[in-house]
Amino acid sequence: MDYQLLADLLFPSVTKTREELEKEYPARSLPEGAKVTRFAPSPTGFVHFGGLFPATVGERLAHQSGGVFYLRIEDTDAKREVPGAAEGLVKTLANYGVNFDEGMTLEGEKGAYGPYKQSLRRDIYHVYAKELVVKGLAYPCFSSEEDLEALKQVNKKEELKNTDWTEAEAQRKAEQDRARAITLEEVKEHLSKGEPFVLRLLSGGDKDKKVRFTDLIKGNLEFPENDEDFVLLKSDGIPTYHFAHAVDDHLMGTTHVIRGEEWLPSLAKHVQLFTFLGFKLPKYMHIAQIMRLDENGNKKKLSKRDMGANLDDYSRMGYCAESVCEYVMTLLNSNYEEWHAKNPELPYTDFPFSIKKMSVSGCLFDFDKLNDVSKNVLSRMTAEHVYDLTLAWAKENDPDFAELLASDAVYATSILSIGRGGKKPRKDFARLSEVKDYMGFFYDELFEIKDALPEQFSKEDVKACITDFTKNYDESLDNTGWFDSVKGVAERQGFCPDVKAYKQSPESYKGHVGDVSSFIRLAITGKLNSPDLYTVMQILGKERSLARLDAFTQSL
Repeated sequence: MDYQLLADLLFPSVTKTREELEKEYPARSLPEGAKVTRFAPSPTGFVHFGGLFPATVGERLAHQSGGVFYLRIEDTDAKREVPGAAEGLVKTLANYGVNFDEGMTLEGEKGAYGPYKQSLRRDIYHVYAKELVVKGLAYPCFSSEEDLEALKQVNKKEELKNTDWTEAEAQRKAEQDRARAITLEEVKEHLSKGEPFVLRLLSGGDKDKKVRFTDLIKGNLEFPENDEDFVLLKSDGIPTYHFAHAVDDHLMGTTHVIRGEEWLPSLAKHVQLFTFLGFKLPKYMHIAQIMRLDENGNKKKLSKRDMGANLDDYSRMGYCAESVCEYVMTLLNSNYEEWHAKNPELPYTDFPFSIKKMSVSGCLFDFDKLNDVSKNVLSRMTAEHVYDLTLAWAKENDPDFAELLASDAVYATSILSIGRGGKKPRKDFARLSEVKDYMGFFYDELFEIKDALPEQFSKEDVKACITDFTKNYDESLDNTGWFDSVKGVAERQGFCPDVKAYKQSPESYKGHVGDVSSFIRLAITGKLNSPDLYTVMQILGKERSLARLDAFTQSL
């Protein structure tokens, strides 16, 4: 067959050569060892939590090495595309510290290696498609309308077929052989009728031969050669993922491809395709899937329907971006927590991220762990920062609470300052949505008695203790003097002023000084557990504190 004539028939409008095209995409001028990575999602909906993993890895590897991290939108499946998804993706990832040097950014598209949307790169793919035809490495496949429609429905996951030799596989091979036998005359006839075609790779692979490959996470791999004539261009001229990612990664100078391990079955195709195209193969890193435990304690893949899958859920639930990012680092690198314990004041971006410390088997998503991480992160923040974050969250999710916070920023910040700072700061909440419950009792509009008195104490004794405390309350006392006054109440009302002494002879007392404090705490805060009571009363002021004490005794 005259392959040049076949190529001209299939791609009559393609006049640019590969050499001419590649002059428009010169090699990047970067420091030695610099990595060029990308995040290349399809704009088909929300950003999955799992998407934050390759994005974070790509961002860290590129920016730690002085390289480039870019965003490429793989929008070749128009039917699955969700309007506005690409823009939403950029905003969501920026919120989690994932910022791109090139591609679609918050400031618009930038970079010299675009367009960064695959739907705008059709002519580029056709240059390489024509070259493959000229070399006898690709051929057209004309099908019925029904077959073409079925091909259009094929998505990435459906293309990852089981490679076992089955009856269906044998049938595929037979059909493949028939398709390969097409003649130039048949091609002309089909084209004269305006019939569409898909372009397939002429594989020539042998499944009995093995390909050895080194994945930067999975290690040394071995798999059969690809012998499937997979589709390069669909009937509308749009490339499949296989073809598009190879061309784009070559022209954009990608050095490291980070993607989920579900793409491992396609690796044989990609190795073969890069070879046929004469491209240098980038280094691949296949990240293990994120798992969760089901109600029976079995590990399952974190699916789109699971709580925590949608990255936007975290902001709605009240997790600050720093907490989520730090949690991701604990999952990505096994030594992150050890490093963080030694460097508690440093941001996670200072951590020397390492590919070698990434898990081969997979990560287990755990809300309890996330909450622990988040409590630590929030406890290290200044009161002013927590106030700003909480106010921003409340404006979006709880306008009434936002109005209270905004009414007196100094007052709200003083509340959030309680127990903050030092080696062991308080860790009262993991989410910004929990701040309202934590500090709500400081606002008369939100104050309510939530806890009940311990049953072993009579209302008469409780009332007597609070009345005694109220009668002798002196707002000018310091913390030590304040607690001495509580001890005095305990002693006068038959409670032991010393907890250790009480434990030696509990039958001799009604209770101890800690119990007396709990009576006052419940009256002031509505809870049996709250921040330092002395500080709470100082912030509330004498008038409001006494009013609450009086109202509580009246309710007994």
